[in-house]
Amino acid sequence: MGAERRGEIIRISDPDDPRIVEFKSIRERDLTGRDNRFIAEGTVVLRMLAAAHAGAGDFVAEKILLLENRVAGLSEELAAFPDDVPVYVAEAAVLDAIAGFHLHRGVLALGHRAQRRDATQLLDTLPETALVLVACGISNHDNIGSIFRNAAAFGADAVLLDDTCCDPLYRKALRVSVGAVLRVPYTRGGTIEENLAALTGRGYEVWALSPSGTTEIRSITAAPRMALATGTEGDGLPPAILRKFKSARVSQVPGLDSLNAATATGIALYQIASAQGRL
Repeated sequence: MGAERRGEIIRISDPDDPRIVEFKSIRERDLTGRDNRFIAEGTVVLRMLAAAHAGAGDFVAEKILLLENRVAGLSEELAAFPDDVPVYVAEAAVLDAIAGFHLHRGVLALGHRAQRRDATQLLDTLPETALVLVACGISNHDNIGSIFRNAAAFGADAVLLDDTCCDPLYRKALRVSVGAVLRVPYTRGGTIEENLAALTGRGYEVWALSPSGTTEIRSITAAPRMALATGTEGDGLPPAILRKFKSARVSQVPGLDSLNAATATGIALYQIASAQGRL
């Protein structure tokens, strides 16, 4: 028999109850950027938040809001949180009125990013053999979520986002990542030039991903410390970055547009991670 939650389950009958105000109208407004708080949605993301909270890492949970009929099926997930994290429950009509739309998953949590590190601080924590993804200008929340999911799947040790990338803690990005944003260490800030300089100063071999890259991704030879730089769809990486660093491409049949940024990044991460022997 699994562990059971000992803390109180609190029923909410009024959508305007001040105890759940952070969950109000979450489609129209997002908590990202407000005191490092964010909304986690769905069972898998809730499970990732529980693991992050238990690990005393970058993220902690503040409160949970559930559809009443989901409570029994989430007993193990709820037991993973400390008893002082309140769990609120509501019937479907009340929950929909709180969220501002039909919340068919019926699972929400309020999280807080307790620890923020800059690129230098994060890189100093990585092992001697490491793989880091560096992103520039990724402004689409689906792409940023998929990029984190790829990074987790292929064992990347960290993700460095420049200040032109969107926040991966945005509700949709976090959902698309299936909680991987809470698992893969990351920083967001500075320019891609500054982030790459921090990597090269620590002995990383940098490869810039581009449809016009000079080396096919399967031909890359592994190094102990490797970094893959990727840019936004359309413009891609800045020309100065492509001139300064070795560039790689993902081959595809002629006559088609370039791959989606997240798809190309996933293929490239797979090849580099395989070359490093981490898969």
